[in-house]
Amino acid sequence: MPRLNPVRVIALAMGILFVILPFAAESFIVKTVTEVLIFGIFAMSLDLLVGYTGLVSFGHAAFFGIGAYAAGYLALNLSPNLLITMPLALLVVAGAAVVIGFFSIRVSGVYFLMLTLAFSQMVYAIADRWTDVTGGSNGLAGIPRPRVEVLAFQLVFEDATARYFLVLAVFLLAYAALRWIVRSQFGHALVGIRENETRLRAVGYNTTRFKLTAFVIAGVFAGIAGVLYAGFNRFVSTNELYWTASGQVLIMVIIGGAGTLVGPALGAAFILILQNIVSSSTDRWPTIMGLIFIFFVFAARHGVMGLVRGWAADGRVRIGRPQKAESNGPSAS
Repeated sequence: MPRLNPVRVIALAMGILFVILPFAAESFIVKTVTEVLIFGIFAMSLDLLVGYTGLVSFGHAAFFGIGAYAAGYLALNLSPNLLITMPLALLVVAGAAVVIGFFSIRVSGVYFLMLTLAFSQMVYAIADRWTDVTGGSNGLAGIPRPRVEVLAFQLVFEDATARYFLVLAVFLLAYAALRWIVRSQFGHALVGIRENETRLRAVGYNTTRFKLTAFVIAGVFAGIAGVLYAGFNRFVSTNELYWTASGQVLIMVIIGGAGTLVGPALGAAFILILQNIVSSSTDRWPTIMGLIFIFFVFAARHGVMGLVRGWAADGRVRIGRPQKAESNGPSAS
């Protein structure tokens, strides 16, 4: 009798929902889910550091903000063509990640956390004062909608549904790329660094190079989220660089379940949707988020994905008639 893993059932249901959503839901819901997907990419990028490499960064918003600012500036002054703005913006992000990562990975633990926070605040201060490029405290406004132009072909993402499918496509590509990375030999080396860096170094691995590479990759994927955010929001401010933005995405990773990729994306959905619901009726959202975070730290340390996996381990969704106890038929996986 065929049996389906609940996790796969949920994944299939979510896939169907994502396809039909823009045709069945109100525009506000479509915009909210689009934002969730953007921050899902952001959270998954941080998970590469936190969940797989064991590097807890408190300055990851720097790369999200740099990507958003670079894309916004290029769209306003060069071209809104994504085939131009995204590669150039990601080059800027990668350069910043190399510089920040070169110094940050020299330390570990709380020192790494504080150093990434310091660099992030430096980027924030530069953006706040470099008014000719960033607009300072006023930010960059009126950013053109993203488009794709190849010769005579032009695709403009003016419609909310078109932007939704653009972001969904990039989200799926980002997830596939990160999943491939963490399952590769490189990804296994990152897990080895997380578990016992000294042992890995003793057998000949250049752990510094691995950590710097992971840091830059994570920064680039955060930059991708920033590029999408600039085109989606049409406005970028220094708030995207502030330490609270780094704290929020770190909470998304922890609540969703670090080291799972999907978990941080679920954490982003959980936080953003709940924030929209709670903020409409009270201004005590930060307090409520703090209480939720405390709950997960003490009662569900493996996050939302840990709860889902626990449910999947205890029971499965069965299709058809129930099997007898002695039956050992094949199961779908």
